[in-house]
Amino acid sequence: MNARTEPQLLQAARPHQPQRSHLDALEEETIFILREVAAAFERPTLLFSGGKDSLVLLKCAEKAFGVGRIPYPLLMIDTGHNFKEVTDFRDFRAAELQARLIVRSVEDSMARGTVRLAHPGESRNAHQSVTLLEAIDEFRFDALIGGARRDEEKARAKERIFSHRDSFGQWQPKAQRPELWNLYNTRLQPGEHFRVFPISNWTELDVWQYIARENIALPELYYAHQREVVERKGLLVPVTELTPPREGETVETRTVRFRTVGDITCTCPVESDAASADDIVLETLSVNVSERGATRMDDKTSDASMEKRKKEGYF
Repeated sequence: MNARTEPQLLQAARPHQPQRSHLDALEEETIFILREVAAAFERPTLLFSGGKDSLVLLKCAEKAFGVGRIPYPLLMIDTGHNFKEVTDFRDFRAAELQARLIVRSVEDSMARGTVRLAHPGESRNAHQSVTLLEAIDEFRFDALIGGARRDEEKARAKERIFSHRDSFGQWQPKAQRPELWNLYNTRLQPGEHFRVFPISNWTELDVWQYIARENIALPELYYAHQREVVERKGLLVPVTELTPPREGETVETRTVRFRTVGDITCTCPVESDAASADDIVLETLSVNVSERGATRMDDKTSDASMEKRKKEGYF
């Protein structure tokens, strides 16, 4: 019998180490960033909509700190036109984790006169920026943790993980700070704050693989269901009181699911039979249109619409 070489003997002597997956690496990075925020800032908050990305972020926060110990409140900016299934799930999950939930409404900004709609049917989605900046001023938040990912949209890809905002709450792409070797410059001048994106390096596929692995509960809108829709500008628009069919449009009942959930007036489902997270993982492997490109009417206005809104304070 041949004698074992020294490297073979060393390998045999080591205890078995389970192989780390790419999801483990992403989760580890996210937990590290969530803890960095808790350590570096005085008044951080976690933006929580009840959507899949914020639920993944909340799961990582639960792992980072434990149930009942998340060291910052959850903040929701409500347009008043959100899906009830999502806001109900938001409330349930916050209560389950014993987390403080702060909800600020665009309707309150409208009552104060800081938001004025061009017409009653205008989407309130872009106006969330005003309500968000008002909440930042009210609670003096110095860091807002969000669930944006770089693969969502072109403007998202320009973000740093720790994205600086000036004293007006505005984003200046050319003034962002370098992030080398996972070192983050968190210095702030009075009135400034950071938007922090711990899942920035995740993709839509990563999110669904993690949801499947961790068995994360989601609002049922994310899975295949029957819904009345109309075709409009290449999208499937859900038929609701806020989005009724227009003259000449044909209402159809189709099997659909939502890839993202937001304001009803600008969020569209996609045709799908995917009834579980595993089904959606397989479906996501074959898509060639980004999540926002396939589902958001408000991003169809121009290629720069998201970037313009982000410069004005949007998420």
